[in-house]
Amino acid sequence: MDAQTEIELLLGATYLGASQTRFAAYSAHAERVSVCLFDGEAERAIDLERGPGDVWHRIVSGVEPGQRYGLRADGPYEPAAGHRFNRHKLLIDPYARALSGALTWHPALYGYDVESPDGDLSFSTLDSAPYVPKAVVTGPEPGSAPGGPRHALTDMVIYEAHVRGLTRRHPRVPEAQRGRYRGLAHPAVLEHLTGLGVTAVELMPLAEFIDEQPLIERGLTNYWGYNPLAFLAPTARYAEHDPATELREAVQALKAHGLAVILDVVFNHTCEGDERGPTLSLRGLDNASYYALAEDRRRYLNHTGCGNTLDFGQPAVVELTLAALRHWVRRFGIDGFRFDLATTLGRAGGRFDRDAPLFRALAADPLLKERLLIAEPWDLGPDGYRLGGFPATWAEWNDRFRNTVRRFWKGDPGMLAELGRRLHGSADLSTGRPPAHSIN
Repeated sequence: MDAQTEIELLLGATYLGASQTRFAAYSAHAERVSVCLFDGEAERAIDLERGPGDVWHRIVSGVEPGQRYGLRADGPYEPAAGHRFNRHKLLIDPYARALSGALTWHPALYGYDVESPDGDLSFSTLDSAPYVPKAVVTGPEPGSAPGGPRHALTDMVIYEAHVRGLTRRHPRVPEAQRGRYRGLAHPAVLEHLTGLGVTAVELMPLAEFIDEQPLIERGLTNYWGYNPLAFLAPTARYAEHDPATELREAVQALKAHGLAVILDVVFNHTCEGDERGPTLSLRGLDNASYYALAEDRRRYLNHTGCGNTLDFGQPAVVELTLAALRHWVRRFGIDGFRFDLATTLGRAGGRFDRDAPLFRALAADPLLKERLLIAEPWDLGPDGYRLGGFPATWAEWNDRFRNTVRRFWKGDPGMLAELGRRLHGSADLSTGRPPAHSIN
């Protein structure tokens, strides 16, 4: 593949140099897609052209890195048919690598009139642009992050950590770095981690996420991060100035101290919720191509318990996931991923399939197939508990080990044989997977 062809296949905003940026977005059902450039509050809309594969694209001159932008998509607003286009809603580019600004909860965020008795069947003409973060055009990538230590699973001890929680009250970390990426890379924190004898750090979600409206109304925020807004953009809430640079430096500091870095990723749902939720990105860009819809098409399958479920039977969803994973590896040097509610990722047509499109794509991807892939092997959908059912190259969180050890130490009778099976790698729960692939 030549360089020009590769550029033409990229979605999102790609800076080409010489003040030119190519914008591209996928939508199979839109009738019109525009990129909206922001200078302060002023907005300039430029229509994209529909190309092969339902990719809307255009090269725009005069656009440098740092430019703030969003998308608008026009098409049918027919919830009963699964379509929720609304040109009045500014959309976050699903391939955005950085965001600027915070989300402000307001009735304009919804594609429907929140005061209408018709609910989500009504149509809102309020402009949401003042209330949503803007995507940011980023410059050329600084090159792939250096590789890190490669620990065999047989020797791996994983420390699960929240960037803020790990460092927020550490007395030896400077106040300005506590709860931030730079705190993660502070010598005192690195000394603590290596002193524990762990070989890997698993960071809880770092992709941009939102604080749900009920939390905001109670003066709270979303602490854990399992409510994703932009899959490729590191959240700014843990940064002092530059999220991408500071996270990359923190990951490299962990690697320099012999620690592999695993990232907890959430691809099973988005923060747009069910049919009563806001229109922030995928819903407005092409609801029917990104989400798993119920039989009546107005409502969403909710295998995640979060209001919606991404449809991994759709090539657009698989490609978005792969693009995000590649970005975290190349830009930040991530060594592996723990997939939240991973059963959803194997649902193509509703039922779980260990040969699902995403699993095949990961196995064939030259960059990702060498990374550690860990499944949380369940979701809330039909037959959602799939411990032992993932491809043999995957590792899996093993709750049976946890439960057995707890019951043994609690003194439950008859636990010795069960404990022996768990300590020996739970071979009874899977076929063809080495014992070390059970994450206990």
